[in-house]
Amino acid sequence: MSIDMREKIANGAGFIAALDQSGGSTPKALKGYGIEEGAWSNEEEMFGLIHQMRSRIITSPSFAKGKILGAILFERTMDGEIDGQSVPAVLIEKGIVPFIKIDKGLEDEANGVQLMKPNPDLDVLLVKSKALGVFGTKERSVINLANRAGIAAVVKQQFEVGQQILSHGLVPMIEPEINIKSPERAEADQILLEEILKALDAMPGDDRVMLKLSLPEQAGLFDPLVDHPRVLRVVVLSGGFSRTEACAELAKNRGVIASFSRALLNDLRYQMTDAEFDASLGEAIDEIYAASTVKV
Repeated sequence: MSIDMREKIANGAGFIAALDQSGGSTPKALKGYGIEEGAWSNEEEMFGLIHQMRSRIITSPSFAKGKILGAILFERTMDGEIDGQSVPAVLIEKGIVPFIKIDKGLEDEANGVQLMKPNPDLDVLLVKSKALGVFGTKERSVINLANRAGIAAVVKQQFEVGQQILSHGLVPMIEPEINIKSPERAEADQILLEEILKALDAMPGDDRVMLKLSLPEQAGLFDPLVDHPRVLRVVVLSGGFSRTEACAELAKNRGVIASFSRALLNDLRYQMTDAEFDASLGEAIDEIYAASTVKV
């Protein structure tokens, strides 16, 4: 199936599935899926189990019903196969645009934020990803407090890495996540909006980026980002909200779609029959799709 990935991401009705928990969060993801820590004896077996889980999601009938525009993969998932075919190729065949998580985790907090750790091998990963048919990347930083110097540093780093990604012909999904438990969440939202607008206006050339943000405390706050000519799409993470809460908040924000992980996968269990698994996944997909496409 040949799909115009850029057109699909820019204008498609649907949302992006985040299937990119990596190293440190893998045991937690498996536990949520109903597999306890004693079920594997080494890292390879652990990653084998998470690959089985992701393969089961991707091959579920409800995953390919046209409601999912894209899927964010962890590098090991991208490198893996499903029925002898590369995972990005399987997604593209289903009409789903593949993305790759490229950050290597977070630095310790300074100025109320956590920057991304250095990533000296990024160019190598980008070349490999592009060759596998991947469309874009995702890179996450975290903002805990409304510290302008800290937030400006996060945005600067994100856009610098974004330029590196654009130079490889991939689209960066810039993710400066605001901790929804922050006591200064509303102020942080406002500062982040201002800093992102400055960075977008200063971008050279005519490339476009994607933004992955926490749900804003004030609905509609990100309208200027949705409308900005340098933004391909604005997506939001569930960030600790339950699926019901996240969908209710998402539906209040015009032009914004979901990129949920936990809120999408939370009810899936290893022990389910394939029919139960698909029904549970389908229910989550329908709810998230509605909040991404029908605004209140």
